Amino acid sequence: MKFYDKGFIYKYKEFTQVQIFSAGTAVLDMKIYNDRVCRTTFKCQDLKTFNKENLSSSYPNNFLKELFEKEQKEVIHRDKENDILIKIIRD
Repeated sequence: MKFYDKGFIYKYKEFTQVQIFSAGTAVLDMKIYNDRVCRTTFKCQDLKTFNKENLSSSYPNNFLKELFEKEQKEVIHRDKENDILIKIIRD
């Protein structure tokens, strides 16, 4: 998955929602729960399967949820071994 556009991160009691838009169209709408990740274009996956297919099986199950819930203005995760860059810059 590669996205370089603007988006929103919403934190709810049950899940964290990540929406990314390109030219006003949603290109990613993902809900991250404590036990699964659900995307509008795919069925829900348990966290271990999601990491294995999209990130790396070496990542802890709660990696993605914790990354998007960080409060810093700028969050950068760079993993050269797995060729992964996640950059979150809050306005």
